[in-house]
Amino acid sequence: MISEHIIDSKLVSLETIKDILEQGKKLALSQESSQKIIKCREYLDNKIKTHKTPIYGINTGFGSLCNIKIETEELQKLQENLVMSHACGTGEEVPAEIVKLMLLLKIQSLSYGHSGVQLVTVQRLIDMYNADILPIVYTQGSLGASGDLSPLAHLSLPLIGFGEVTYNNNRISGDQLLKETGWSKINLQSKEGLALLNGTQFMSAYGVYNLLKAYKLSYMADLIGTISLEGFDGNDSPFDSLIHLIRPHNGQIKTAKRINEFLEGSKLIKQEKEHVQDPYSFRCMPQVHGATKDTLEFVKKTFTTEINSVTDNPNIFIEEDKVISGGNFHGQPLALALDYLSIAMSELGSISERRTYQLISGLRGLPAFLVKNPGVNSGLMIPQYTAASIASQNKQLATPASIDSIVSSNGQEDHVSMGANSATKCLKIVDNIQAILGIELINASQAMEFRGLENTSEFISTFLKSFRTEVPVIEQDRVLHNDIQNSIQFIEYFNLESNILF
Repeated sequence: MISEHIIDSKLVSLETIKDILEQGKKLALSQESSQKIIKCREYLDNKIKTHKTPIYGINTGFGSLCNIKIETEELQKLQENLVMSHACGTGEEVPAEIVKLMLLLKIQSLSYGHSGVQLVTVQRLIDMYNADILPIVYTQGSLGASGDLSPLAHLSLPLIGFGEVTYNNNRISGDQLLKETGWSKINLQSKEGLALLNGTQFMSAYGVYNLLKAYKLSYMADLIGTISLEGFDGNDSPFDSLIHLIRPHNGQIKTAKRINEFLEGSKLIKQEKEHVQDPYSFRCMPQVHGATKDTLEFVKKTFTTEINSVTDNPNIFIEEDKVISGGNFHGQPLALALDYLSIAMSELGSISERRTYQLISGLRGLPAFLVKNPGVNSGLMIPQYTAASIASQNKQLATPASIDSIVSSNGQEDHVSMGANSATKCLKIVDNIQAILGIELINASQAMEFRGLENTSEFISTFLKSFRTEVPVIEQDRVLHNDIQNSIQFIEYFNLESNILF
């Protein structure tokens, strides 16, 4: 039986979202949240009846058209026009997993009762989520301020019978969806279109998705880096807790502790070494990997705040009898955090590629390119080229998008975050890191064949035996593309519990 996640006033954590997604939980509104939504809508309806003065986004135009008052009989048309006119997305389609997160986070934001939406609107979004009805959304079109307008417009189109969705593994129109489900079109009331479109759920969904992958890859970087260390016949002295306690960055301490745990029981790491020091890519894993961990914690804090926030505009405060137009839709906190995450993850790839390079260099008793008969066989020469190419692309992608801004809406929206571009670039970097680590794992596991799995720790030996079921030992040249893809997939599906990740 599939369990439910009740949307209420409790803090939604990254761990909670991971659990909702992995367990396939359905969503339901608490009674408290339902009442907040209803009361806010009733307040707004009464406000429109009793006040004839313009209230931005409720009975006015939008953006630079904010001074044009709209008559009551035109308010529904105003909201529908808003959704249709803003659906201007282009580029690639947003991955289904991220679209589903967008729905979840939009529902969460609307549940606080400061947005003025109808209960039926929120419930329809929940029904779509629960039935795995996912709107077609595009990656390009958001400036990351005034909310993620274009992506959220595409997310909202099916509510009024437009746009496209995937449903039962078929791609159908919003109109066809209403026919097949028997649902009625949502008649958007005043403010509703703006509540749906204003918000940061495109950036937030990408951020949450990127973070969940980044935490896993951070763990895998530690593990794969440790296997490379063993394969390179490295020293364990750089991971002694004493040196990290005198420079006590949390991520640094955590990385060193984790590496020591991976190495527990290894004969190889304790054997006498001919070399006094290892290259930085091995010796400085606690410092480099650890700095990325500390970045993840900062980004996690930023996104945890964001996904528990109201990010549309204007906001409605019943007890204070105020409708306030502000800027909670501005994505600057997310843009900066996503750019920071991009830089930090790019560094994991950069140091990984350097370890791969060291392993194939014919040093410390290892054959050149990690193959028994180099010359006739090129061995693992070219995968390092691939890793270098990807690492270089990451450096280009990690250039911050948040340092840019282009004026829009006739100067009314004169500073934007470009956080949506930060988000999509970050996903590309995160996916690239998985590929670079996949290549390092092939090299590290191959190096360990020359050291003997019986000489390493039980943990590493068990892990590598599992890996060998997907990527066999390389005895002679073969099409390595297949091995790289299998290694990437092995990392993708290697299961880790939340208590290990976070």
